[in-house]
Amino acid sequence: QDFNRLRALCLSQGLLFEDATFPAHVSSIGPNLLPEDKLRQIQWKRPTELQRNPYLIMDGVSRFDIMQGEIGDCWMLAALGSVTLQKQFLENVLPKDQGFQDDYAGIFHFRFWQHGDWVDVVIDDQLPFLNGRYLSVHPRTSNEFWPSLLEKAYAKLRGSYQNLHGGYLSDALVDLTGGVQVQFSLKDPPPDLEEILKAADKSKCLMGCSTSGQLRRNIELRNGIVQGHAYTVTGVAKVRYRNDWKHIIRIWNPWGHGEWKGPWSDDSPQWDHVEPKFREALFRNKADGEFW
Repeated sequence: QDFNRLRALCLSQGLLFEDATFPAHVSSIGPNLLPEDKLRQIQWKRPTELQRNPYLIMDGVSRFDIMQGEIGDCWMLAALGSVTLQKQFLENVLPKDQGFQDDYAGIFHFRFWQHGDWVDVVIDDQLPFLNGRYLSVHPRTSNEFWPSLLEKAYAKLRGSYQNLHGGYLSDALVDLTGGVQVQFSLKDPPPDLEEILKAADKSKCLMGCSTSGQLRRNIELRNGIVQGHAYTVTGVAKVRYRNDWKHIIRIWNPWGHGEWKGPWSDDSPQWDHVEPKFREALFRNKADGEFW
């Protein structure tokens, strides 16, 4: 589908775009994501029906714009959170020639890397709701819609929202960057893993991590870590602690809440024994899903 041609056609006819190839219909959700009675209750709404003044992007793009909805696509959202840290990747995925302010016609497009090529995916902006709540990712700022629309485009690329329900973080990182992915098992890590992470962080690699737990997905353990879940690695640091050096890693949960409760977490006593300059640079006590 040619985004510019379709938008021009809609504008000339005074119509909002309706995408026949990924319609506002149960077929786009998928038959097994929800029980049948709930599937029948799904309503589709455009951002212009939800907000008087919607925006595609407000004050730049950040991982904190993203809050996972009912769909189990943490693997894709963790990758997306990682991409927000590197603006040059994001500009590939999220073309700037669109929005709600100028030439709005209910049509948007996003780009994903597939089999050695950037593929342009066109969508309309009708989003699925169940009982008045976003089925898909919901924006932390109520009138900013890039996460929900990008997720819809990725669902279209994959065939349905249901096909986003469970997947591999590494696949999503490749689809969003065209890069090459490397995985390390934490059961048997390389001895120099901390140095590898530090070098990867310095060279601006995108990083994520995930917990196992295929049988019991999304069970939050007492320590705050979620089983069967994907996270974004958002920082790597070496801090002076008491009379030693400690390697610490910063991780973000795409739920937008739910944090580790152990050593180096937001409320942990370790931060009381860190040199003030490190503490000031690294420590943030916020309930935003991000933790060391």
